[in-house]
Amino acid sequence: MTQIDLRLRASALLWVFLDVDGVLTDGGLYYNEHGETFKRFNALDGQGIKMLQQRGIGVGILSGREHPAVNRRAKELGIDAVIQGAGDKLGALDQWRLTRNLDLKQIGHMGDDLPDVPVLQSVGFGASVVNGHPFAIAAAQWTSTRRGGDGAVREWCDLILESKS
Repeated sequence: MTQIDLRLRASALLWVFLDVDGVLTDGGLYYNEHGETFKRFNALDGQGIKMLQQRGIGVGILSGREHPAVNRRAKELGIDAVIQGAGDKLGALDQWRLTRNLDLKQIGHMGDDLPDVPVLQSVGFGASVVNGHPFAIAAAQWTSTRRGGDGAVREWCDLILESKS
């Protein structure tokens, strides 16, 4: 895909959705001695999300798992569209977007694994992370140079914002 095609796709976006494990985090599952899990988020990604929101682009979370840390991080970042526990990510996103009268071409998604593939193939701009599963990378129109949980989301946000200038 050419740089011009990417910019056109990015410039049409009104909303972006982000997977959590492997995209907003490094994909690691950290357990303490009590069996509680922890997630590590990247501040660069958070700043990129805030910059998208300041430019009027909606940001949501679309995750197959559920975790209270995701709700906490979403609240800190002012993200109201939080879809967790979605076994069928495309179905969940489709249901959400129909209530807002949005076309899938106006939505972007960044994912890293097999459950993301149908979404990446259906939205206006599918993005993956350099350390994502090969099927997710193949389904995406763009792949970050940074790893999930290490600024990949920020890299995509910067690309989107540059396309809107």
